[in-house]
Amino acid sequence: MFEIFVKKVNSDIVIRWLLSKITIPICDILTVTTDDTYGGKEKQAIRIGMPYGTTDRVVIITNENTYILFTTNYISIQKKLNSYIHSIK
Repeated sequence: MFEIFVKKVNSDIVIRWLLSKITIPICDILTVTTDDTYGGKEKQAIRIGMPYGTTDRVVIITNENTYILFTTNYISIQKKLNSYIHSIK
């Protein structure tokens, strides 16, 4: 119900959560990592998902923004994102 959905559409990554839809061009993504802090290290980041104690954080750093995805299936999302990035580059 509160799951974050990530998919590739053409040369973009689309992130959906609840009623939000965020589109990130794959060519703008610099790195995808994890973050072990509660609220994320980057103070100006765009936060997606429910930040509670048991969630993990996937961090997407782009040329313009940093996105923090709060999720319980971070391994799956991180693998998807990395495969999308490597399919373009």
